[in-house]
Amino acid sequence: MAVQLWETVKESITAYTGLSPATFFTTIALGLALYYMAVSYFGSSDGAHHRGSGEFEEQMPPLPPPVQVGEITDEELKQYDGSDPKKPLLMAIKGQIYDVSQSRMFYGPGGPYALFAGKDASRALAKMSFEQKDLNGDLTGLGVFELDALQDWEYKFMSKYVKVGTVKSTVQVSDSAAEGQAREVAESDAAKTAEVADGDVGKPAEDGALESAAKETEETKTAGDEKKE
Repeated sequence: MAVQLWETVKESITAYTGLSPATFFTTIALGLALYYMAVSYFGSSDGAHHRGSGEFEEQMPPLPPPVQVGEITDEELKQYDGSDPKKPLLMAIKGQIYDVSQSRMFYGPGGPYALFAGKDASRALAKMSFEQKDLNGDLTGLGVFELDALQDWEYKFMSKYVKVGTVKSTVQVSDSAAEGQAREVAESDAAKTAEVADGDVGKPAEDGALESAAKETEETKTAGDEKKE
């Protein structure tokens, strides 16, 4: 019975696959072997990947909560450019300082936007510029589209990062304004000097006129006395 069944199976294999029974079973064995090898390889890779990710997460210390720095100057803000890993990574837009420590891969040392860290980069963001002359908060001369782009950046920072302070504004007097003020002071001093000089010259003139009038009166009085005699 078993022999008849085996003969039937062999005939069926040959009829449906066109292969001999030996070739058919060899092909199945090779397929199973390849399947188990693939499962074991990818299974171990996934496990190693998960273990590596877990170890990396354990090595990365959790970020400290943002610390409020209050109102600081541009020079003080430069201390938070990421060069000191113990300090938070700060950046300002339109005078508002944000803690961007969670995006250290972008704004930290070696990141694509590392030049913006520790500065008020409003002008550079508005112009999408990486030039040193634009790494400041001066918005004068910017166009409408540049200001709109800066506004988009500000909305992004407001929604993603914590505001921790402001940049202390410094009022700078231009050379032309200083020259104008000096000129006004000089003109004012010159006017005062002229007034004093006019007053000093007027007094002797008035005294001379009084002396002349007194002399004429005395001469007139003398002439009248001589006529009477």
